Amino acid sequence: MKIAIIGTGNLGSSIAKGLISHKSFTSLYLSDKNTTAVKAFYDEDYVTVTNDNVLAVKNSDMVIFALQPKHIDKVLESVASKITKKHVVISVAAGVDISRIENILGSDKNIIRVMPNTAISIGKSMTCIAANETAQDKVELAQKIFNQLGTTMVISEDLVQAATVICASGIAFWMRLVRATTQGAIQLGFEAEQAHELATQTCYGAASLLIESGRHPEQEIDRVTTPSGCTIEGLNAMEHQGLSSALIQGIVASFEKINQIKEN
Repeated sequence: MKIAIIGTGNLGSSIAKGLISHKSFTSLYLSDKNTTAVKAFYDEDYVTVTNDNVLAVKNSDMVIFALQPKHIDKVLESVASKITKKHVVISVAAGVDISRIENILGSDKNIIRVMPNTAISIGKSMTCIAANETAQDKVELAQKIFNQLGTTMVISEDLVQAATVICASGIAFWMRLVRATTQGAIQLGFEAEQAHELATQTCYGAASLLIESGRHPEQEIDRVTTPSGCTIEGLNAMEHQGLSSALIQGIVASFEKINQIKEN
């Protein structure tokens, strides 16, 4: 598969790192107006760094547009004449509907909207996928690529905004919870490096338990809590301070914001 990534900011670079580490292409073009920002990729085998978007499109089967919403229309328009029915067009631009891309490239093109998160750089992304009618037979191909970089879920497009909040913004939400746990560990007497390791490994273990067991979080909580014990004491104190409520409110606030971005 010949792949091009147009836009190599945080997310575009993360996708590139994941593709390179898993050798998921026969050739990879990385196109950005600021090529010095991706100098780390210059020496990678079968990777071409360029600022020529048209060149990248011409030399690819799959084009991933990893651009900010305010930039994507202009870039799509500049390469529209080079996008053929054989191309698989993937957009990871938050808030950009498939219909908006179709208006520029045409509804007869294979257009897939994908929302990964930055954990894609280490092959641990939760990636959601939605496609237009034309690209329905290309969804499996998109899954094949992105399953090498984590886990995928095919969803209807009306859920992509919500998926962006839960999966992409969600990385930041979980990072903040890990940071808070680290701060708590330091207050209890651990050195900063020790506290960080304790918090991150425990977070990883909790997620792994849920993934591998398939159990509900409350089932795992029940296995840790004992009557009048320290765990339930801590959980109740957190809930009295609004832990669950604050997290839910943050998710909803993020969702409302991304919808505002979409409207603008």
